[in-house]
Amino acid sequence: MELLKFLEGIRSPFFNAVIGLATRLGEESIAIIILCAVFWCVSKKAAYRIGIAYFLSGLTVQGMKIIFRIERPWVLYPNLNPVQSAIDHATGYSFPSGHTQSAAALFGTLGALVKQIPLKIIFFFLILLVVFSRMYLGVHTLSDVSVSLLISLFVILFSIKIISGDKINKKREAAIALVLVLYAAIMIVIAAVLYSRGRIEHVYLTDCLKAAGAGIGFAAGMFIERVYINFSVNAKNLLLQIIKFILGIAGVLAIKEGLKLAAGTGFIIDTIRYFLMLMWITVFFPLIIKRFFSVSSTK
Repeated sequence: MELLKFLEGIRSPFFNAVIGLATRLGEESIAIIILCAVFWCVSKKAAYRIGIAYFLSGLTVQGMKIIFRIERPWVLYPNLNPVQSAIDHATGYSFPSGHTQSAAALFGTLGALVKQIPLKIIFFFLILLVVFSRMYLGVHTLSDVSVSLLISLFVILFSIKIISGDKINKKREAAIALVLVLYAAIMIVIAAVLYSRGRIEHVYLTDCLKAAGAGIGFAAGMFIERVYINFSVNAKNLLLQIIKFILGIAGVLAIKEGLKLAAGTGFIIDTIRYFLMLMWITVFFPLIIKRFFSVSSTK
C-alpha cells in the first residue's frame, strides 16, 4: 500500500501517458503479434517455447484469480486513486497480475533464448517496465506482480526443458499436448464449478474459458504441426516473409474480431473463437505457408 501511495505521489500527466502506453506491452495483442512473427518467420522451436510458457502461465494466473478473488487495489484501499485511463483495461480480479504474466512469459522466454547480451537486456527491461507500470498506474500491488513473475519464470524453465531437441517423437509430442489439454480442462472445471455456485460472475468464467480455448488450440495445433505438417519458416526473400506475416495476421483478426461481429460473444462462442484462432496460427496457416511460401527445411 505504501509503495502504491508513493508512486501515486510522483505521477504527472506526461508520465501517466508514457507509462500508460508502456503497460500495453502486457496485452494479449502484442503477444499474438510477436508469437506469430516468430512462429511463421523466425524459429518454430522458439515459438513453441514461448507458447507453452505463455499459455501455461496464463491459465495458472486465470485460475488463481478466480480461486483467490482478490479485488483491485482501489477497492481494497479506497484512499488510493489509480490513473483513470488504466481502469478500463484493468478488468477481472487483481491477484496475480495478468499483464505481468503476459509480458514476463513473452519477453522472458525471448530473453532466455537469445544469445546477444544487448537483446537480453532489452527483453528483461521490457518486463520490468510492465511490472513498474502496473503499480505506477495503481492497478496492481507488489504481491500481484511478484507472484506473476515467479509463475512465469517457473513455466519458462519448464517450456525450455520439454522443447529441447529438433528430433520429433510422436509419442512424446502427444504426451506434451495431452498434459496441456488436461491442464486447460482442469481450469475449465474449476471455473465452471465456481460459476455454478455463484462464486464468480459470467465475465470471469468467460475469461477463463477463452484462456482454456486458446491453450487447447495451441496444444492440439503444436502436436499436429510438429508431427504431420512441419513447415519451414524460410521464404525466398524478405518481401515474401512480410506478405506471409500480413496474410497470417489478417486471418487471426478475421477469426478474433470477425467471429465476434458475426456470432456475438458468450462463454461458448468465445471459447471456440480463441480455439480456432490458435488452430489458424499453428495448423491452418502453416498449411498455406508450406504450399506457397516455404523453400527449405524447417528451423
